[in-house]
Amino acid sequence: MTATGTPIAVVTGASSGIGAATARQLAAAGYRVVLTARRKDRIEALAAEINEAGHQATAYALDVTDRAAVDAFASAFRTIGVLVNNAGGALGADPVATGDPADWRQMYETNVIGTLNVTQALLPALDASGDGTVVVLSSTAGHATYEGGAGYVAAKNGARVIAETLRLEIVGRPVRVIEIAPGMVKTEEFATTRFRGDDEKAAKVYAGVAEPLTADDVAETITWAVTRPPHVNIDLLVVRPRAQASNTKVHREL
Repeated sequence: MTATGTPIAVVTGASSGIGAATARQLAAAGYRVVLTARRKDRIEALAAEINEAGHQATAYALDVTDRAAVDAFASAFRTIGVLVNNAGGALGADPVATGDPADWRQMYETNVIGTLNVTQALLPALDASGDGTVVVLSSTAGHATYEGGAGYVAAKNGARVIAETLRLEIVGRPVRVIEIAPGMVKTEEFATTRFRGDDEKAAKVYAGVAEPLTADDVAETITWAVTRPPHVNIDLLVVRPRAQASNTKVHREL
């Protein structure tokens, strides 16, 4: 906690989408949020917005795959109440036979090594709080595969395993480990980034789906899980839109 007793929540990948929405909602729930992402201008603008709304936020430009930078960031904190490991993302939708190893490597570095870096660096501060929470944003892709998704599925499986294993390893310590696994979420950047700016391909992901999840839907889920009483741990929460029964079964009104 801070000197005033306000719990600190660190949110990675807070420059857009689920990360930005989560930062807003945790700030409204009473946390002093620390926004991290590579895009400094984005998180500084978001911090200003949150502060102008009467809440508390600070921005810190950070690449979660840079361990030295992560360690320097973590050294500023004595205690932290919540860590939301949101930084991640997908690249490409090629089959295994032709997938680009560079895409696979980048997804693994961000989704898995990035989560590992920040969790390792901040775990002592989470422990020191006496009531810490680690949130790992995985995906339904981490629980079931689909054609064209193997690289992303492998990366999100890695993130899922970090959460599952950490929970086993720190049982008895005052830190909860929560995994949130969203299904189809329509944000301003996820699919566009995956298809390298091809808006037509990105639009096809959500074509005919009346109401995919929004970033706010997922942020509300995260905030709800984090604000349960300290003895309550939401080990795994899978959240999908009603139109999505599985990764490969989606109702489309075409």
